[in-house]
Amino acid sequence: MAVGGFAVDGPLAVAGIDGKITVSVVITCIVAASCGLIFGYDIGISGGVTTMAPFLNKFFPEVLRKGGPAKNIYCVYDSQVLTAFTSSLYIAGLAASLVASRLAKTIGRRNVMLLGGCTFFAGSAINGGAVNVAMLILGRILLGFGVGFTNQSAPIYLSEIAPPKWRGAFSTGFQFFIGIGVVASNCINYATAKHSWGWRLSLGLAIVPATIMTIGTLFISDSPTSLVGRNRVDQARKSLVKIRGKDDIEAELALLIKATEVARALNEEPFVTIFQRQYRPQLLIGALAVPFFQQLTGINIIAFYAPVLFQSVGFGNDSALIAAIILGLVNLGSILVSTYMVDRHGRRFLFMQGGIQMVICQVGVAIVLGVTTGTDGNGHISKSYAILVLVLMCLYAAGFGWSWGPLSWLIPSEIFPMKIRPTGQSMGLAVNFATTFVLSQTFLTMLCHFKFATFLFYGSWILVMTIFVTLFLPETKGIPLDQVYTVWAKHWYWRRFVEGSPKVDADENE
Repeated sequence: MAVGGFAVDGPLAVAGIDGKITVSVVITCIVAASCGLIFGYDIGISGGVTTMAPFLNKFFPEVLRKGGPAKNIYCVYDSQVLTAFTSSLYIAGLAASLVASRLAKTIGRRNVMLLGGCTFFAGSAINGGAVNVAMLILGRILLGFGVGFTNQSAPIYLSEIAPPKWRGAFSTGFQFFIGIGVVASNCINYATAKHSWGWRLSLGLAIVPATIMTIGTLFISDSPTSLVGRNRVDQARKSLVKIRGKDDIEAELALLIKATEVARALNEEPFVTIFQRQYRPQLLIGALAVPFFQQLTGINIIAFYAPVLFQSVGFGNDSALIAAIILGLVNLGSILVSTYMVDRHGRRFLFMQGGIQMVICQVGVAIVLGVTTGTDGNGHISKSYAILVLVLMCLYAAGFGWSWGPLSWLIPSEIFPMKIRPTGQSMGLAVNFATTFVLSQTFLTMLCHFKFATFLFYGSWILVMTIFVTLFLPETKGIPLDQVYTVWAKHWYWRRFVEGSPKVDADENE
């Protein structure tokens, strides 16, 4: 590996050159991954709250008036103001993600996570005490800022701390905590749904995961990569000693300092550098395709509106909330499968297997709903068919949970070189939030007009995604962060962009 040239373009700030797992690494990664709690809680809580009659009666009475006996089951919740309650978070998250990379460079990954936790806390308090729609939207915007900051910094932090051999497993922790947040919020919605004040408790309890994450962040150090980048070498040394569980860290620290010096010597603006030809593969895959495609699986839309969706296809209110809990538990369990398999079988295998499974399930749901409810949406779906829809949705959630769920956070965090990693993560997160906003704002209208064909829409995109991964995503399993760039030079398509770049030439001359 080159040290004196451009080959050292990514940090060796992973959990030890020897890749050992220490107690400190585990604890630190758990705290960082817990940032996913606030995102998961928010994903799950909004859908359940929007089915609660007291909440709708106070803020969206026109939705309740649609629920008469002659209702079209797909159109009951079609309200742009109601969907704005959910989707406003993602506009705020998009804005936060665009500034988060510069903040991370200035104040560090850890402090950006801390800022996100505090902002989310404030938004939770406002939502819990809301007396009008304006307060609801303001609270959601603050939640969006919190999610934007934490979702940008936590995956990068994890990739820089985790051992190379187990980077995939550690990085899936972020998605695992998202899953915990979704399940917890669905359980809380079920417990509070029968009370007139239940929606306040559901929204206000978002303070709990925000507090857990924020307090935990106070007790961890920033990543050595970030500390060296901010000229805090002594702190970086202490952080390495603590993370590695040993005093012999000078060789790794020297490599990290050298990598930082090389990046600084180039004196390039990251938002300009990322568009250079040699970084085209990372830009197109990590900042555009993967975050865009993740949302076109439809998973977050289904998670947002799971209670609404299940109530629409024949479940009662309580049954719909229970079905949403089951869906969340299945997703949570499948993330554990990914944790076990991602560093053994690789990223590509899970992407392709999960994609095929999700396509089959989406087509299956569309067929069942099309046969039972008819093209006008006024048909009746029996209990047995409603259960079949739930089973297919669980299989779909499982496929997502061990593929596009955790891997969509892992891939962008590991393929960008150090000098553009925060920028690449911010751009990817902005694309993710922008896509989520559009889909969440239009889903209920799409469900009303497309009816069962809505699931064919998402199934078609999943098929496109699976083909894309098969053709264009190289395998990064077990490759240290500072060497991940080598996969592009070996890829049948991407090598045309990196051949002749200084980084590749330096490595070949070594």
